[in-house]
Amino acid sequence: MTVTEDSGLDVWADPAAERLGTPANVLTVVRTLAAVALAAWAAVEGHLGLLVLSLAVYWVGDVADGIVARYARCETRIGAVLDILCDRFCAAAFYLGLVWLHPEYALPVMVYLAEFMVVDCFLSLAFLAWPIRSPNYFYVVDRTTWVWNWSKPAKAANSAIFAVLLLTTGWTWLALAAASALLVLKSVSVVRLVRVGLPVPGAAGAIG
Repeated sequence: MTVTEDSGLDVWADPAAERLGTPANVLTVVRTLAAVALAAWAAVEGHLGLLVLSLAVYWVGDVADGIVARYARCETRIGAVLDILCDRFCAAAFYLGLVWLHPEYALPVMVYLAEFMVVDCFLSLAFLAWPIRSPNYFYVVDRTTWVWNWSKPAKAANSAIFAVLLLTTGWTWLALAAASALLVLKSVSVVRLVRVGLPVPGAAGAIG
C-alpha cells in the first residue's frame, strides 16, 4: 500500500522546520511536569482530588499543545514524538498513583498500561516511517488505521474511557473489559500496520 496524495500541505514534514524549541513543545514539557508533580503529590498525601487534577492537567495540556502547534504553525515530527512520550509519562504517573490509592485497580490498570505504553506507543511512533508530520495525518497512509487510532473519537476513547469508568464507577470488571477491548483493537491495528508495511529508508544520504 502506498501513500496517497493529499491537498493539505501541512500533512508533509518539512526538514527545515524541525526544531525542539517551539511554543508547542515548551507547553508539552510544562504540562507534563505539572501533571506528574501533581500525581506525585497526590500519592504522598493520599489525595484522590489531586490525582484527578493531575489527569485534568494532562488532558487539557495535551489538547492545548496540539492547538498551539497547529495555529502557531510549529507542528513538527520532533514535537509529535515528544508529545507521544510525554503522554505516556503523564498516564503512568496518574495510573500508578491511582493503584497506590486503590490497589484493587491493579489488574485493569496494568492491562491498560500495556495497551497504552507499549502497543499504542509502537503504533503512534510508526508514523516516523513516512514523511508525515504526526500520526494525526496517518490517513494519507492508511485511512482505516487512522480512524481506529487517531481520529478524534478514537483518541478520546483511548485516553478517556478507561479513566472515566474507573473514577465514576469503581467497577474493576468493567474497567478491565474496556482495557482489554482497547488492547485487542490496538493489537489488530498492529497486524494491519504490518500488512501495510513499514518502509525502510535507503542507504543513500546516510551518515558515514
